[in-house]
Amino acid sequence: MDKKFSKDILNTVNKKTGKTISESSLKKIAGNVTPSTLQSETQIRQLIKQVSTMAGVPVSEDTVKEIVGAVKKSGMNLDNLEGLMKMMIKK
Repeated sequence: MDKKFSKDILNTVNKKTGKTISESSLKKIAGNVTPSTLQSETQIRQLIKQVSTMAGVPVSEDTVKEIVGAVKKSGMNLDNLEGLMKMMIKK
């Protein structure tokens, strides 16, 4: 993921949530993500909860299920993950 894309995501998330999430906070969470994290539904759910809590935005169970399914389907291909992020931002 290139830096511009990452900044775009952060700016969009901050704008949509009305919250200010720091780049360092996201990097801290992202630094703990491994390929195995994205294959485990439990770990994906924990990751969603961490980000939701950090952003102060509740995530419905239906949305969690949708995100889990999309992440597991995308695998670790960065192009797929960028596409997933773009799809989620449009919601």
